Amino acid sequence: MSSTHQNVVRFITAGSVDDGKSTLIGRLLYDTKSILVDQLESLSKTKHARVTSSDAGVDLALLTDGLEAEREQGITIDVAYRYFSTPQRKFIVADAPGHEQYTRNLVTGASQSDVAVILVDATRVDLDTSPATLLAQTKRHAAIVHLLGLRHVVFAINKLDLFEFDEKIFNTIKESIEDLTQKIGLPKPTSIPISALLGANVVTASKHTPWYKGPTLLEWLESLDTSPESEKLALRFPVQYVARQDGSVSDDFRGYLGQIESGSIRKGQKIRVLPGNVEATVAEIYLSNRSKAGSNNAVESAQTGEAVAIQLAEDIDVSRGSLFVGADNLAVPTLSKQISADLCWLDSEPLSLSRKYALRHTSNTVGAKVKVIQTVLDVETLSHASHAHALTANEIGRVDFVLQKPIAADLFNQSQPTGAFILIDEATNHTVAAGMIREATAQ
Repeated sequence: MSSTHQNVVRFITAGSVDDGKSTLIGRLLYDTKSILVDQLESLSKTKHARVTSSDAGVDLALLTDGLEAEREQGITIDVAYRYFSTPQRKFIVADAPGHEQYTRNLVTGASQSDVAVILVDATRVDLDTSPATLLAQTKRHAAIVHLLGLRHVVFAINKLDLFEFDEKIFNTIKESIEDLTQKIGLPKPTSIPISALLGANVVTASKHTPWYKGPTLLEWLESLDTSPESEKLALRFPVQYVARQDGSVSDDFRGYLGQIESGSIRKGQKIRVLPGNVEATVAEIYLSNRSKAGSNNAVESAQTGEAVAIQLAEDIDVSRGSLFVGADNLAVPTLSKQISADLCWLDSEPLSLSRKYALRHTSNTVGAKVKVIQTVLDVETLSHASHAHALTANEIGRVDFVLQKPIAADLFNQSQPTGAFILIDEATNHTVAAGMIREATAQ
């Protein structure tokens, strides 16, 4: 599994409106020769007003601005996925909207990514302050990337051609980025001076930046270790569906279907089923959702990311929402009815202490009541206001919940697949927040 994952890099481009995200992706596609001839011909006929440089040629942003509304407005609305490859690797890239009102689209795209490329428009950084002042949306996106636990983050300082690739300007912005990442808890970041429009330091090194000795953006992406951390973690298998045959004695098959979120499972292994905390033995493992004993897709073991049907030797109570973990694993999830979580609030209606919510954690859904809003992040100052009474659209805060029944909770920084959840408003059925569990109190 790991070699396959290592060969594929999923990354998202983030940043504020007009930072050049779509143009950057278009440049990557163009310079890696991932564009068909008819696409180039089509682009040359639909040159957009955003292209002002005669050196730039066609408007590469149109490669990702796929919706007509996006082309008309010159903005990205939805997350656009594109694919390209080099001799070293394959890439899946998500172009996320920069507008604050589409923050939920960024969260969706980032949650499926290994890497974040955060663009910073050098022309929109206030260079008269110390440190230089970045846009609020740049700070928000960096905070979200940190909350979602993306392992690799690079800041691409764009439009340096408009400053004649001034090294002092780059260093000033780089210092501001390092100040930002230190405050929100990201490791010291990589910063790369680029011009997406001209292709400087995107795929090929630029002659305009002889003072820069680091990798181009593509070289940096090609060098990353993106083997899944989840492969190294303990077994986590949330049951999504219980498959039964006709129930007759001659065909009394019961298979538990789902995807292995982390670790591995093998035939004959002792497991523990939560929340009942009952031990059982793995009798058979079948790949995919085929659920008939004796079929030729039975395997001895299965790994992270594989969809399987598992048959147990014992007849025990297992249903959708149950979680299989290793019986000998000391790092078992905490069975908890009280959790603290970081929330990225996505709904137009603010978080309400009196409203009923459903918390969807793996394949389990439980009622959740907000106990208290601990803190809310101010993206301008990067400070945390305590004892807040509301969490509004696109805000990030730490919230305490009391749950209707216990969940098998891992902490997000220890196991992302079973440390994350979404929050649903029971009245509107809207997905209102993405959450990351930071504390879980044993019941």
